[in-house]
Amino acid sequence: QVQLVESGGGLVQAGGSLRLSCAASGRAVSTYVMGWFRQAPGKEREFVAGISRSGGTTYSTNSVKGRFTISRDNAKNTVFLQMNSLKPEDTAVYYCAASSKVTYYTVRTNDYDYWGQGTQVTVSP
Repeated sequence: QVQLVESGGGLVQAGGSLRLSCAASGRAVSTYVMGWFRQAPGKEREFVAGISRSGGTTYSTNSVKGRFTISRDNAKNTVFLQMNSLKPEDTAVYYCAASSKVTYYTVRTNDYDYWGQGTQVTVSP
């Protein structure tokens, strides 16, 4: 098992940046494909970005491409989401998740075994 704790959320103006961190404990995070998801009020949870176990393969949804970057430091058991050029529509609770079911990345919530508690990101106009 692995426990995930997100941090780094907050309130930022449009055009600003935030860096989210996901600290893992328990089993080494290097054994999992990792992903970031977000959920806005009244909306379904959606995939944001994913990264393979080694970090060599990444994928992000179209709405954040060129603005968000997922990375990982397996030595520190941590996964990051660098968010630049933030927009009000990026406002949501952001979750990190770990999957033991796939090899590179997956956008499906059902493929992820473990979830963090989430961190709020609010982008003001």
